[in-house]
Amino acid sequence: MKLTKNQTEQTTLAAMYRAAARRHPVTITYTKADGTETIRTIEIHDIRTTKAGQIILRAADRQAGELRTFRLDRIQAYTIHRTTYTVTLPETDTPARALPAPSSPAALVAYELGRDDRPARRHLTPAA
Repeated sequence: MKLTKNQTEQTTLAAMYRAAARRHPVTITYTKADGTETIRTIEIHDIRTTKAGQIILRAADRQAGELRTFRLDRIQAYTIHRTTYTVTLPETDTPARALPAPSSPAALVAYELGRDDRPARRHLTPAA
């Protein structure tokens, strides 16, 4: 288990990108907006930045079997598994294309800057 307080946000983000690119589920300890902690195993399908500058993960929650949104700054700890994805996405939502695994912080920054030049895609709405 990796504690996010012991690493930079860039390191955590790079680990999430690698997990998504390799289709490895991630178990997270997550603090909800109301302050309660929960443990979830998620399958990351997209990573985005909000207009407010927050990094969000769009992921299938294995417990709920639905797509959910998780803020990167609310992840307290995580474990990346060696297995593969098992949740079947609803037909109304399409999975994101394969994400490249940044090999360095500079590659991650270049990837994020390159996203500005790509055509806009349909955004998924957060589940309640």
